[in-house]
Amino acid sequence: MSDLSNPDAGETLLFSDATQSRYSNRGGRTAARHARKATRSLAEISEDLASVLHPLDLFHRLNVIRAQIPGRLVFTTSFGLEDQAIGHAIFSQGLAIEVVTLDTGRLFPETHDVWAETERRYGIRVQAFVPAQKKVEELLARQGINGFRSSLEARHACCDVRKVMPLGRALTDASGWITGLRSEQSADRSQAHMVSLDNRRNLVKVNPLLDWRRDQVLDFIRAHDVPYNPLHDRGFLSIGCAPCTRAVLPGEPERAGRWWWEQESQKECGLHITPDGRVVRAKTTQPSDAFSQ
Repeated sequence: MSDLSNPDAGETLLFSDATQSRYSNRGGRTAARHARKATRSLAEISEDLASVLHPLDLFHRLNVIRAQIPGRLVFTTSFGLEDQAIGHAIFSQGLAIEVVTLDTGRLFPETHDVWAETERRYGIRVQAFVPAQKKVEELLARQGINGFRSSLEARHACCDVRKVMPLGRALTDASGWITGLRSEQSADRSQAHMVSLDNRRNLVKVNPLLDWRRDQVLDFIRAHDVPYNPLHDRGFLSIGCAPCTRAVLPGEPERAGRWWWEQESQKECGLHITPDGRVVRAKTTQPSDAFSQ
């Protein structure tokens, strides 16, 4: 067994009487919101969610997110630790949330393995969105097979074809988008909102693990015996496409292994960037020590 499966479970991340009580006490207010949700704007929904999510555990957060956001709600997973935790909370409760992934064509074999293991464990299918064949052929004709390393512009063009465009299809007509972003993953992400209005895509974006530390995610994975990518045990703290990901060195930030040939300030693929080139901002949070294996 790998390192992740051995330590004691993190019981504080399971349902607690205190959390149940807090959630139950909001019953009347939540019911009133449900009665209004058909006529509320996305901005109002975003504000309501932002005001109630923080005290709740992950299971209750996702229940409230599903109840509050009408219509199509999409969770995009890359099968990393955070996404596996969120996926477990969705699948184990049978929530009506679409779970999709972006199969870029350059993923690690281990990522495909944990994808298959996840489908077996929960008896589900994760819908894949893949790059358009013509776009990939045109990209390779311009750049060559690994031309994304030649410049930041070339790498962004590759991410656009393999990730951003498929994401656009995945989120078509969606009212809400759930992601696995956490604030301690990078300086930019430390200033993201747990709930925000994505005006570009006209939906509510929710990061239900934004305030969790890496060790909390690990405790959750252990406690619930959630399948995870074995690359995490080999120093890959953040996992993307195989040619663009390496293991991190001791003391490096979690995302140091992503596009490691670039400057730290440039390490986003475009999925979580606003039209002005920034991750959606919130107040600055106190960073925590990153977990190392």
